[in-house]
Amino acid sequence: VQLVESGGGLVQPGGSLRLSCAASGFTFSRYVMSWYRQAPGKERELVAGITSAGGTTNYKDSVKGRFTISRDNAKNTVYLQMNSLKPEDTAVYYCSRGGSYGYTVSSWGQGAQVTVSS
Repeated sequence: VQLVESGGGLVQPGGSLRLSCAASGFTFSRYVMSWYRQAPGKERELVAGITSAGGTTNYKDSVKGRFTISRDNAKNTVYLQMNSLKPEDTAVYYCSRGGSYGYTVSSWGQGAQVTVSS
């Protein structure tokens, strides 16, 4: 199992970023996928989850209306579109297999740093 995140970086407040997570080594279309984040000194928290076919999503309250999780099962990739970014969104963002909809996390990506600062 391998999950590889990309797309992180430095962005000004109000800006946008799109994270990607390329999956390999398992049947991607059968799994719930999630995005978590961990800010310095804080616990890792669930940001968004998506069901295996992509028909249902859920979000942490503070990102609702700003972030969108999606997936392309033909490309074995899950995305996190982040708009209207705030300094408090600064964190390392992790892709996970499982991690929402009652499924435990069974694999983590290496993480992508997102920094929101002027």
